[in-house]
Amino acid sequence: MFIAMKALLVAVLGVLYSPLCFCELARKEILNHLLNSSRYDARIAPNYEEDRATNVTLQLYILSIDSINEIAMDLSMEVFLRQTWVDPRLNFEHLSNFSNLELDQRMMADVWVPDTYFPNEKEAHFHIVTVPNRLLHISKNGTVFYSIRLSLTLTCRMSLYNYPMDEQNCPIYIETYGYTVENVLFNWKSVNAVMVDDVEMPQFHFRKAPTITKCSRTFKYGSEATFTCLSSNLHLQRNIGYYMAQVFVPSILIVILSWVSFWIHVDAIPARISLGVLTVLTITTQSSGIRSSLPRVSYVKAIDVWNSVCLLFVFSALLEYAYINVQTRRHHKSASKDTLLTIQASNPLVKTIGLNPARRIDVRKTIGAREMDYMKMARAIDKVARFVFPMSFVIFNITFWIYYLFANNHE
Repeated sequence: MFIAMKALLVAVLGVLYSPLCFCELARKEILNHLLNSSRYDARIAPNYEEDRATNVTLQLYILSIDSINEIAMDLSMEVFLRQTWVDPRLNFEHLSNFSNLELDQRMMADVWVPDTYFPNEKEAHFHIVTVPNRLLHISKNGTVFYSIRLSLTLTCRMSLYNYPMDEQNCPIYIETYGYTVENVLFNWKSVNAVMVDDVEMPQFHFRKAPTITKCSRTFKYGSEATFTCLSSNLHLQRNIGYYMAQVFVPSILIVILSWVSFWIHVDAIPARISLGVLTVLTITTQSSGIRSSLPRVSYVKAIDVWNSVCLLFVFSALLEYAYINVQTRRHHKSASKDTLLTIQASNPLVKTIGLNPARRIDVRKTIGAREMDYMKMARAIDKVARFVFPMSFVIFNITFWIYYLFANNHE
């Protein structure tokens, strides 16, 4: 009795588990059949024997843009590169009803993949934690889907004329390295060719969706050879918030601070000189800090115009006081000398006996009156400067922001 029940249980378990074992065995047999070296050669393109090009469809999924470096003129990004093509040699419709086969990392080397590379790539690496981040699926009609995760540093030639109100177009080029257009052709996916995840960049944002184009490149290796090529442009616009807080607003406050000297008395020489020199040095130091984070280009940038004009304003405020101070001193000496000569000419006895006390009082009054005139002139210059400097700075600001924010960026 016990033996009969044991035999029945084994039979039931065999019926229950036989489909699973059959399926696993079927997938293994299918892969062994498809990738058999006697019928499949991974070194040859799918349509090579038919003397026609293999069409490869690409999609780029941008996970993140880590940094954009103006000095090196490059950007670093993390992407999924997805490629799809049809390999008739991998068709298994006549062998099974499975929709697709998923290959292990160790089996991917046995399947042909395009020799894709990025011509404007400066540095790149694969992600291998905890295993190489790539997948390869084979559909029953022979369609191969290949995806790989990459970190790239790409060259981006930037135009910094409008920095920091600039817009940049950074290209991404994808090309075959060894196969010419006779063997491999690249095409963008018809929908969502370049997808962008929720990418957050501290200094930039996407002005519009990435654009895509198809291109070809011709090289001469003894004879001309044309290679398939795809390109995409990332349209980036710089966020001005950081520069408003760190550059423009502090510069405006420093320029306004230099105008305080127009309200300080002309005789307060240490106060006015110290204030003027301090503002000039502050603007100069700020300009040096900004230049250190930018490449040494030969053209004038918007930030250069701003810093130069701010420096001109604070330096002009210092020169204004230097001018009225020199004029006041010169007129003071000239007035004293002219008054004494006039008195000597009208009274010859002064040369021999000098001035009597009453006459000295008259001389001092005359000199004091002329000094008051020159002091009034100095104060009048200060009053004019109180109006001219702010109005000139306001006019410069209106012109600067209209030109660089609107007119120049939308030519």
